[in-house]
Amino acid sequence: MEVTLHFWGIFCCLCSYALSKNVSARPDEVSIGALFTFNSTIGRVAKVAISAAVNDINDDPSILPGTKLVVQMQDSNCSGFVGIVQALQFMEKDTVAIVGPQSSVLAHIISHVANELQVPMMSFAATDPTLSSLQFPFFVRTTHSDHFQMASVADLVDYYGWKQVTAIFIDDDYGRSGISSLGDELAKRRSKILYKAAIRPGARKSEIVDLLVKVAMMESRVIILHANPDIGLTVFSLARNLGMTSSGYVWIATDWLGSFLDSSQHLDIGLLSTMQGVLTLRQHTENTRRKSMLASKWSTLMKRDNVDRRFLINSYGLYAYDTVWIIAHALDAFFTRGGNISFSIDPKLHEVVGGGLQLEAMTVFDGGRLLLERIRQVNFTGATGHVKFDSDGNLIRPSYDIVNIVGSGLRIIGYWSNYSGLSTATPETLYLKPANHSRENKKLYPAIWPGETTTRPRGWVFPNNGNEIRIGVPNRASYRQFVSAEKTEMVRGLCVDVFVAAINLLQYPVPYKFIPFGNGSENPSYAELINKILTNDFDAAIGDITIVTNRTRVVDFTQPYVESGLMVLTSVKRHSSSGWAFLQPFTISMWCVTGLFFLIIGTVVWMLEHRINDDFRGPPAKQIITVFWFSFSTLFFAHREDTRGTLGRFVIIIWLFVVLIVQSSYTASLTSILTVQQLSSPVTGIDSLVASDDPIGFQVGSFAENYLMRELGVPSSRLRALGSPEEYKQALELGPSKGGVAAIVDERPYVELFLTQHSKFAVVGSEFTKSGWGFAFPRDSPLAVDLSTSILALSENGDLQRIHDKWLASDVTSMSQSKEVDLDLESEQLQVYSFSGLFFICGVACLIALAIHAGILVRKFYEHSSSSSSAVSSERAALPTDGGSSGRSKLQAFLSFADRREIDTRRTAKNKAAALAGGEDHYVSGGSATSSNSVGTSASC
Repeated sequence: MEVTLHFWGIFCCLCSYALSKNVSARPDEVSIGALFTFNSTIGRVAKVAISAAVNDINDDPSILPGTKLVVQMQDSNCSGFVGIVQALQFMEKDTVAIVGPQSSVLAHIISHVANELQVPMMSFAATDPTLSSLQFPFFVRTTHSDHFQMASVADLVDYYGWKQVTAIFIDDDYGRSGISSLGDELAKRRSKILYKAAIRPGARKSEIVDLLVKVAMMESRVIILHANPDIGLTVFSLARNLGMTSSGYVWIATDWLGSFLDSSQHLDIGLLSTMQGVLTLRQHTENTRRKSMLASKWSTLMKRDNVDRRFLINSYGLYAYDTVWIIAHALDAFFTRGGNISFSIDPKLHEVVGGGLQLEAMTVFDGGRLLLERIRQVNFTGATGHVKFDSDGNLIRPSYDIVNIVGSGLRIIGYWSNYSGLSTATPETLYLKPANHSRENKKLYPAIWPGETTTRPRGWVFPNNGNEIRIGVPNRASYRQFVSAEKTEMVRGLCVDVFVAAINLLQYPVPYKFIPFGNGSENPSYAELINKILTNDFDAAIGDITIVTNRTRVVDFTQPYVESGLMVLTSVKRHSSSGWAFLQPFTISMWCVTGLFFLIIGTVVWMLEHRINDDFRGPPAKQIITVFWFSFSTLFFAHREDTRGTLGRFVIIIWLFVVLIVQSSYTASLTSILTVQQLSSPVTGIDSLVASDDPIGFQVGSFAENYLMRELGVPSSRLRALGSPEEYKQALELGPSKGGVAAIVDERPYVELFLTQHSKFAVVGSEFTKSGWGFAFPRDSPLAVDLSTSILALSENGDLQRIHDKWLASDVTSMSQSKEVDLDLESEQLQVYSFSGLFFICGVACLIALAIHAGILVRKFYEHSSSSSSAVSSERAALPTDGGSSGRSKLQAFLSFADRREIDTRRTAKNKAAALAGGEDHYVSGGSATSSNSVGTSASC
């Protein structure tokens, strides 16, 4: 025991010595700098928070033991030049780290100095996403990048279904980079920034007013405001005077507004009135112990710092507080692992001579890289929550509060996190669950929008610039019932009426004008019409425009208002029925199978009725004739032979049912063949047409040409462009042998209209594509969505059908359908497969009946044989045995038994029994002759 205590004492002494050596290696004081604008929303809070953090660190013996942390604060006063000079002054004072700068503009410049002198720069407010750790390794962002904030804004825009926004921003690195990141995030969600309105720093009110007037003339009513508090509040005040904060507008302000309102101890009602219904963001921070302690003693901290103006702490103040703690934890790890604070002369600065700048006073921090490595590795719980950096140098778990300004206060309607997107649950609860970015999981509480409405604003209007929407209308030369233009530029047709009716259902006025496209002498190219939208010559295009894949890649279409699809139109020949038409209802195999079953049924019934029915007995020739007669007479239900057995009646009932079905089907098919007009064509559908080498016609301007060449592989040499119904008729009548075409591939509405006027042609095959006609608009046009809703309303209330009936004959559909059906009837003969079920049932019934009949017959045969078995066995005992002749005699006896009438069989059995009884008496007395006679008598019966 004494030895153990002795060693333990020695071990404690060694540890104490080592610890004292480690502590003694630490400097008594470490100096860090802080650079920000004191008189700003963020700077006022940061100054108090940084001082509080330094005091808390120095009062905590567990962090930096034996070393006092000293911070030197400099006021950049919103001046980039002043900020650069002050940063250089820090470099002359052996500063190991800088807290700041606050401005992203200043951070870009000073980061070059920090990289050269290897001094970590810890910014709690520079959110510019282009400040990358790759370009500026010594720049450490201790708040969240605007990359995440703009992702949350883009998610908001996508959540409410808006496709275009207007961005108002301050024209500096902070504003430009933030809006650029917003554009990238919106593009991922198929949205875009329609107009970027840049405000120069220090702009006058008149300049801002001019810019807001331009914004008001834009189409988008969703405005993203990314600025600083001074310019942002001015924008809201002027926008209210211009009526831009009224109903229909959407304002989304980035976190500059949230931090400003959080800092205000008493919210100004007049100020809040300029931003009613605005959505803003706030960096989300967890409710940690340090955050609660800091908030509870905030008033005391401001009094200690002699702050004249009262304000509250905001999220940037919390991040400034945690920034100092990050430096303290990193320095503690730096010293623990043997780091020393030393500085050396930069050889690059030493080479710069001349002037009075005294650049040689700025030295390189030798332990800068090691300290930077320790900063990247910190992991603790601060005032904002879990403080840790990811592999890209960003703080983990970026998240924001979605705040709605209502009345005299703020209302949180949800949260956004990079982990699970938009949600009404706090990010802390979502971190405990699997990540879920599905659209169904995104939800927010209802917001109150400008104009005190809870109805989601549409987000766009027609530009208030006095211009009308230019709508291109194809000026067709054929089928002008669908769309056409008169010489006075008056357009008319089914498509025009549908568009006008749909646009009249909108809840807002739409100024528009029709512009004819094409010369009217031939059908225009619809591909060129779509390209006019891409080149901004037209704002939209209406007419008989087919919705196809290659067009949907460049423009947006409305809901189809006419069903369409490609069909094959060809000439047909009428022919009358031949003298052998009665054979056409059935195929050859059907005739053969039906005849075979007639013979099978006759044979089965004969076998079942032969022993009990005199109608099925007699000479062999008579019985064969009876089988044929009986089987085929059942076709007309005229058989005169009566069935007496149960099994025979069972088979006949099932067979008569089969005959009834087959006869009815035959009668119906033959009636159709003899009465319905028959049409024939060498072309049976699109497959046979493509497989041939005959010319194919298509309508000028139709997409059918490209479809035939690209999708079906038809060479262009086989295609013939046709421009009118008259050309259709002429080409089909001439045929491929005389310079015409074998068939025409066109869309269903045109074909139906053509068939109402020409009865010598018909559709062959079925419709081999499915599409429709729609109105074309630029990509992401909100008008296309609203018009689609109007078209659906027209379809539901019947107006769409009434417009169709106004321009097209009511019997278009019925005529085309009847011709298509007639062509199909020519080849629709009745197949064996159609009646396979009936034949199967009938065959099974026959097998069952035969099996039962055979069983009964065998049983009766053995009963008949057993009555004479004793006598036969006695006689066979006296005679030599022949196995082969015995087997043949049994078969002959069975066939003879089966051929006898059943009543004769019974009489014979009785005679045998009497004879056997008499023979037994003689045998007992020893008379062998009597026994032989008995056997002979039995055999002769």
